[in-house]
Order: sequence, then C-alpha cells, then structure tokens
Amino acid sequence: MVFSHALKTPLPLCGALCLAFALAGAPALGATGHPSASRPASPALDSAALAVRAELNAVGAARFTAPDYKPGVVRHMVMFAFRPGTTAAQRAEVTRRFVALTTLSRRPDGKAVVASLETGAQSSGENADLGLEQGYLVTFASEGDRNFYVGRPIVTEAGCFDPAHDAFKTFAGPYLARVVVFDFTPAAPAAP
Repeated sequence: MVFSHALKTPLPLCGALCLAFALAGAPALGATGHPSASRPASPALDSAALAVRAELNAVGAARFTAPDYKPGVVRHMVMFAFRPGTTAAQRAEVTRRFVALTTLSRRPDGKAVVASLETGAQSSGENADLGLEQGYLVTFASEGDRNFYVGRPIVTEAGCFDPAHDAFKTFAGPYLARVVVFDFTPAAPAAP
C-alpha cells in the first residue's frame, strides 16, 4: 500500500505501475479490458499514480530509487497480449530479452536489481485471460529496487532508472497489443 500524505489513507500501488509500464504502442487495458480502437492518449493518472508521483517529489529520485528504500518483497506482475502478426520467433525474442533483465538490470555500482524472474504462457482454462498470452513475475527486495527498474515515465532523472529495462520497453513495444502490470507487497501467506 502507498499512503497519500494529503489523505492519510491507503491507496493500492498497482495503478501507478500499470501506467509505468505503458509501452510505446502497447496500451494498458482500460476499464473494459480492451484498448481503444485508435492509439489512446496518455491515460489520466489514477489516485495511486498521483500518490506515487507525490512520494517521488517529496523524497527525490535518488532516495525513491535507492536499494534500501522501503525494504521488503515486492512482486511485479506483467502480462502481454501480442499484436496480430507477431511471429513465434518474435514472441520468443521478447521473452528472451525480458528474462535477460535478471542479469542486465544493474545499478550504476553493478549491483543486481531483480531478485528473481519467472515467466510462462497463459494456460488457464477459466476463459478470464482477457486475451493476455504471456506472463512474468518479477520479484524485488525493496520498493526502491522496483522503482529503479520501472523508471520512466515515473522516474526520469538520469542514473535513477534502469537503462536495460528502458531499452527492453523500446524493443518490445512494437510487438505488443496490450500490457497489464500489477504490483503488490505480499501479505503473510495463508496456510490451510
């Protein structure tokens, strides 16, 4: 949860990060689950996106992206729907480059940003996948690591965002029809 300093109320973090991974030509799903027919204008910022930007402005980019900023596990779920006509080889290359971020995503001092990364093709038979085809689960050791990784459009200050992830977004964007990003800090696991 992110707390709005103005409202002192918890806000879900995922809305801000859905916007954060809006790739060129790959809109996040809207309320209906479908991108608009034409290329959409930048979506209005929701309350979580506004809160994250206010937090960034309050603490500054260097602190917001520091590895010790808000330590604790953060999960970053990313799901793609590919554009029609994207070949199997192109899809495989998108996934290969995404997975490569486990070693390529580094801070200026060389320290790794990603704690772990898992991927797989959609295989649920529940008919609730909204056309999403490939999923990724990226784990970070802190919100600062996640913030550094996500970078633009939230963090734009040079040296305060991951150039490898930024380059991946530029590469992958033309192949993607839709992108969904949902981040959360895991609650204590439930046991039977």
